[in-house]
Amino acid sequence: MNNNKIKPEDKGAENGKPAENGTSSAETGGQNAANGPTTKFNAGQWIKANPKYAAIAGGVTAGVVVTVIIVAVVVAVTGKGGDVGLGNGVYNYTEVLHKSILFYEAQRSGALPPTNRIPWRGDSLLNDAGDNGEDLSGGWFDAGDHIKVSYTIAYSVSILAWGYLEFRDAYDAAGETQHLLDSLKWGSDFLMKAHTDTNEFYVQIGAKDTDHKYWGRPEEMNMTRPAYKVNDTVPGSDVVGASSGALAAVSIAFQDYDTVYAERLLNESKSLFEFADTYRGFFRAALPDGKGIYTEGDRYADDIAWAAIWLYKATNENIYLNKTVEEYGNMIGGRAWAFAWGQYDPGVHLLLYNLTGDDTYHKRVTKYIDEWLPGGKVPRTPKGLVFRFYWGSLRYPATTAFLALVAAENGMNPEDYRAFAKRQLGYILGDTGRSFVVGFGKNPPTSPHHRGSSCPDPPSKCAWNVFSDPAPNAQTLYGALVGGPDENDVYVDDRSDYYKNEVTIDYNAGFQSALAGLLHLKTTDQLP
Repeated sequence: MNNNKIKPEDKGAENGKPAENGTSSAETGGQNAANGPTTKFNAGQWIKANPKYAAIAGGVTAGVVVTVIIVAVVVAVTGKGGDVGLGNGVYNYTEVLHKSILFYEAQRSGALPPTNRIPWRGDSLLNDAGDNGEDLSGGWFDAGDHIKVSYTIAYSVSILAWGYLEFRDAYDAAGETQHLLDSLKWGSDFLMKAHTDTNEFYVQIGAKDTDHKYWGRPEEMNMTRPAYKVNDTVPGSDVVGASSGALAAVSIAFQDYDTVYAERLLNESKSLFEFADTYRGFFRAALPDGKGIYTEGDRYADDIAWAAIWLYKATNENIYLNKTVEEYGNMIGGRAWAFAWGQYDPGVHLLLYNLTGDDTYHKRVTKYIDEWLPGGKVPRTPKGLVFRFYWGSLRYPATTAFLALVAAENGMNPEDYRAFAKRQLGYILGDTGRSFVVGFGKNPPTSPHHRGSSCPDPPSKCAWNVFSDPAPNAQTLYGALVGGPDENDVYVDDRSDYYKNEVTIDYNAGFQSALAGLLHLKTTDQLP
C-alpha cells in the first residue's frame, strides 16, 4: 500500500480487508450506571460513529408532480413516509432527495438560521472556539454524537458538490437547488472558519472520550469542548488537502449564484492546498490518545490529488493538473478498496479521465467499478446488496453507485453501470420489503443510534435511560441512511447496534448524490 492512507472505515489492505486498530466516530465511553455503554472492539475492527440527522417531512415544491405532493402531505400529517415504491425498483427519488437534505439540516451545530426546518433542533454549542478564542461554532455533527470532524465534513461537502455539478438538472427538477446550496455553504463556512491562520487548521471539536459519555440533546451540552489543530509543526496533509478540494468544488457550484462567495472559497482552497502540499503529515498526530476519531492512515497523496484536481477544474491552471498527475504516482497502485472519506483514489481516477481522456485512468475506473458488478470480486448478500463490510454496509454500494452513474455519463459501460446503481439504491429504498432510510418508504428504521432524535420534547429529561428505552426515537430523523444489514440481509432496528443503525454525514453524501443521478436519469427518460 504505497504512501497514501488507510482509514479503518473506508480503507483496507490491498486484499480488501480493513486496516487494523481503526477508529470511527464511535462510543468509547465506559460502561457504568452513570455514563452508559462500553464498546470494545477487536483489532481489525473500527470504533463506531453515532447516527445522524433528523428531518421534517413537508416541503415538496409546487413544480413537482401531483403524486409527489400527495406523498409530502401524508408525511407532513402523519410523520410516516408510507410505501412509495413505484414498482420495478423505481421510487420517489424527489422525496428522498428532499429528506436527505433535511437530514443535513438536522446535523447543524451553532446558531440556526431563521429558515430552520427542523422543529426539534435549536441553537447549540455556540462557544466552540480555538485556542485564542477563534469562533468555531457551526458545521455539522459527525454522527449521532456531537463531535465535529473537519475530515468528514470536507468529504461530505465534496461529494454533495460533485453530485450537484454532475446532476444539477435533478436538483432543479426537484425544486431543491437552493436548499442544496444552503447545505454546501453550511459545511464550507465551517471549513473556512477552521482555517484560522495561513498554516493553521482546526481538525476536530470535542473529545471522543468525554463526548461519548453524554447521551442527550446538543442544545443542553455544557461540557468543555477542546479543539485540536494542525500547523506547520504538526501538519495534516490528509484533512487539509481534503478540505481544499471541498472548497474548490463548492466554489464551482456557486459561480453561477454568488461570484463573491465563490472567489472567497477559491482563495481559501488555494491557501489550504499550499499548506497541505508544503507541510506533509497526518492529522492524527494532533489528537491525543483517547480524544480523536478517524485517526488511522498511512497515505495522503489521494487527498492532495483531490485538492489539486478540483482546483484545476475551478481555475483551469495546468499547475494543478500536473500536481494531480504527480500525486497519482504516489497513490495505491492496485485496486482501491472503496471510495469514501479515507480513500479518494477512485474519484481522482474518474475526474482525471473526464479531464484528459487518458485510457490509463479509464482502466482504473472500470477496474474498480466492475468489481462491484454481478460476477465481480466484492461479495453480495442473498438479496443482492454488494457487501463490502459489516459496519455501515450500505454506505459503500451507495457511494460506488454514485461513481458508476458519473462514469456512465462519461460513456463508460452506461447500461451496466446504471443498472447496478438502480439496483443498489433500490435495495436501500425498499426492494427487499423494507426501507433503510428513516422516514421514507415501507417499514423504515425508527430507532437510529442518534442522540438528538432519541430525545423527547423538553422539558422531559434526556439521558442514558432514553438510550436504553426500546421505544422508537421520539423524533423522526427524516432522510438519514442507517448503517444497514449484515452479509445475510439481517437487520434489527435497535439503536444500541451502531454497526447497523448509526447514521453519519458521510453515509448520506454518496447516497444523496446517487439519488440525484437516478433522478437525472428519470427526468431525461434514461432510467433502466
